[in-house]
Amino acid sequence: MFRKKKPQAGLTYIAQGTKITGESQFAGDALVGGEIHGTVQSESSITIEPQGLINGEVICREIKISGYFKGKLQCEKLIITGSGTVEGEVASNQMEIFEGGQFIGVRVKEQTELLDNKHMVDEKKLQQIMELDAV
Repeated sequence: MFRKKKPQAGLTYIAQGTKITGESQFAGDALVGGEIHGTVQSESSITIEPQGLINGEVICREIKISGYFKGKLQCEKLIITGSGTVEGEVASNQMEIFEGGQFIGVRVKEQTELLDNKHMVDEKKLQQIMELDAV
C-alpha cells in the first residue's frame, strides 16, 4: 500500500553557449542546447535542441534530434525532427524522420561490428557470402 518510490534521476540541461568535451554519463533525461564533443551515455533519453550539437559517440535508450548530431549512435529509438540532421553510423531498432529532417550515413537494425570497427566490410563474412553464391 505504501511502497517507496524508486529515486528518479533529474533532467540534465546543457544550455546554449555551453561546450562539454570528454566523456559524459546521464542517469536521467538530457536536454542539449549547447555542444557536447566526445562520448555520451544515457540510461534514458537525450534531446538535442535546434541550436544543440553532439559530435562523437552516443549510447542511449532514445534520442530526439532537432539540432545536429555527427558520429556513431546506438539507441532503441531515433527521432529526427524537421530541423534535425544526423550524420554518421546509426544502430537502432526504430527510426523516425520528419519532413525536413536529414539523415546522412549508414543505419543498421542492431549493433554490429560497424560501430566497433573502422572497417566497413568484414572479410570473413564477405568470403562466406561469395562461397554461398558460387554454390
